[in-house]
Amino acid sequence: MMKLRLSGLSCGVCANFRRPISLCYSNSISSSSAEVKPKIPLYLRPLSFSASLSELTQWHKWAKNLASSVGSSFVHLDNGPDSTLLRRELNWLLQDLLELQHHSAILSHLESGNSENVDVSVALRAPLEELYCVWRQRIEERRPFQYVVGCEHWRDLVLSVQEGVLIPRPETEMIIDLVENVALNKFPELAKGFWADLGTGSGAIAIATARTLSTHAHAHGRVIATDLSPVAIAVAAFNVQIYGLQDVVEVRKGSWFEPLKDVRGKLAGVLSNPPYVPSGDISGLQAEVGQHEPKLALDGGISGTSDLLHLIDGAASMLKPGGFFALETNGEKQSKFLVDYIENDKPGSFCNINIVSDFAGIQRFVMGFRQ
Repeated sequence: MMKLRLSGLSCGVCANFRRPISLCYSNSISSSSAEVKPKIPLYLRPLSFSASLSELTQWHKWAKNLASSVGSSFVHLDNGPDSTLLRRELNWLLQDLLELQHHSAILSHLESGNSENVDVSVALRAPLEELYCVWRQRIEERRPFQYVVGCEHWRDLVLSVQEGVLIPRPETEMIIDLVENVALNKFPELAKGFWADLGTGSGAIAIATARTLSTHAHAHGRVIATDLSPVAIAVAAFNVQIYGLQDVVEVRKGSWFEPLKDVRGKLAGVLSNPPYVPSGDISGLQAEVGQHEPKLALDGGISGTSDLLHLIDGAASMLKPGGFFALETNGEKQSKFLVDYIENDKPGSFCNINIVSDFAGIQRFVMGFRQ
């Protein structure tokens, strides 16, 4: 089984996203599913709070000592973060907390420890009380760092994430490379059709796919992102709006293909990173994953293949002739099992079935075309 390690990815400030966000979903989310308001990532919050440099130094010293106290205990426990990584995360937290132009100077003061008698006010995006709380949660409760700062870097995107939404993994980025190769290089007519990202979570695959398809000179492709979770729907719609893709990406609430009845047999592409962790393996995952990320997005049933098989069955009727699919799996055994299922239980439905390895060489993805 793959090791889900999430702790070491920064959510540092990206200047391109420092602008007010209006939470309006009318163009990016269908029906009445906007019942959940997404949390604003730390780096997008206004500088509404302040603390003296000495107070910030005191907090930083406390936070650094708490991180150092971990040592390698989490590594031995469940391959969790060590003190070095946690201290690195502390710097990333400060990067999102402070004005970008002041970050280096303030961090230098904090690291030197000579700020106690300096009466300087520092503008912050969160109050010190919250910082004490979230850093204690990070260490003592193993709350994922991405939930602490409210965002994750994925490919060239900065995506909002929060409790109830799966944190996008680096290996999933490969799906977009597959889309680019198929829709832009080999079969450019696919770039003009409807694509579906099923179980969209944060909207990562849908947003990146829409941006990839838009690079085609004559593309008019649209992406429909579906998810059963109201929290995921709200967060995905928020991320779609951040990137100004409301007219290209539509977010629909529902289970897998259920919200896509109007495009049955018309889809140019079906993409998904579904739940694929076997139920019995959930308890053994890294604490950041197993204790905090949504079980709905992790648990793939007894063998981990329940949703994968459902997606293949649906793709057989939802894809148009020549349509493309790419699904992420748990690795070699699941990928081979899925290919065997397609060949033995769906004869004549698909062609050009391939298993594609991820960046670590694990046979992670199954792709193919509607016959």
